[in-house]
Amino acid sequence: MPKQYPNHLLINVFLLLLAGCASDVAQPPLDSTAQVYQPVPLPVQTYPQQSPRAFSQQPLLPPEQAAGHYGANTVSGTYAQSLGVQSFIKKMVQQHGFSESYLNGLFSTANRLDSVIRLENPPPSTGPSKPSPGSWTRYRNKFLTEAHIRNGVEFWRHNAAAIQRASSTYGVDPEYIVGIIGVETYFGKNFGKTCIFDALTTLSFDTYRRSQYFTSELENFLLMTRDEGFDPRKPQGSWAGAMGFGQFMPSSFRRLAVDFDQDGRRDLWDPQDAIGSVAHYFSRSGWQYHSPVTQPSAAANNPAIIELSTYEGPEYWYVHPNFKVIKKYNNSNKYAMAVHQLAQAIKQRYTRS
Repeated sequence: MPKQYPNHLLINVFLLLLAGCASDVAQPPLDSTAQVYQPVPLPVQTYPQQSPRAFSQQPLLPPEQAAGHYGANTVSGTYAQSLGVQSFIKKMVQQHGFSESYLNGLFSTANRLDSVIRLENPPPSTGPSKPSPGSWTRYRNKFLTEAHIRNGVEFWRHNAAAIQRASSTYGVDPEYIVGIIGVETYFGKNFGKTCIFDALTTLSFDTYRRSQYFTSELENFLLMTRDEGFDPRKPQGSWAGAMGFGQFMPSSFRRLAVDFDQDGRRDLWDPQDAIGSVAHYFSRSGWQYHSPVTQPSAAANNPAIIELSTYEGPEYWYVHPNFKVIKKYNNSNKYAMAVHQLAQAIKQRYTRS
């Protein structure tokens, strides 16, 4: 009986054969169908179905009326004595025309989230950092699963018209629109359950490492909720303030979100608006339609070649400009590679179905 080899060894042999054919020059042959790993047979992840649009399906009203019924002469509650909150309110009144009474009432409802403080300020390292062999393998295994691929195909089928229209409108390959949404929120099954207003208030006034950045995001969030007619206490998302299918931060929402279903409101918890907004984000970041993203390579002293650590040894990949566009969404080689490989795996399954 012929000897059977583990799948990962066969993959390594395949990569070595590809590497042996690659030259050491700066530009290897283009290959738009780079190696995609087979899905990892991990247990299927399940998340409770959420109804994130309930807060945004109300009729459009005058800005501050639609944004919630808040009002107070002074701030009470957790942030009653916060000079930072008082200064922020003054700025929002003077620069953006908010009602001081409205903001006093709103910030009187704010909660300090200890869990967010812990996540933003992890305990300091007690020793020198050590290399972590297999970091790419572990990261990849979170996203290159049968469940992700199957749910990606289902999401594409259910939203095929919007995905095709977004691809044509913005010149972005459809599988990468789907791939981003898969990595970010498991196709809308895991938006996050943290009150965005509480999270950004906590990060702005109770942490220090990036407080200036989060204060700017809180400013953009309040402008966003006023513009779109959302009650600021209703949207939920990640502990850091990211929202919707594509996990946009408020500043990205205001710059790049689009009303793709043309209902008069940009709503990233709606799949059509989210699909159009992700495509718009890629387009504005310089995506090159029908151009390669990455391909296996041999090790070389070349800034276009990255190294990823697996348990079987390092992998080397030549990255094209589109790979760097994905990194503008999240500046991580592992993140961009996960989006790429998930996108390709979903595309292969979708086109065969």
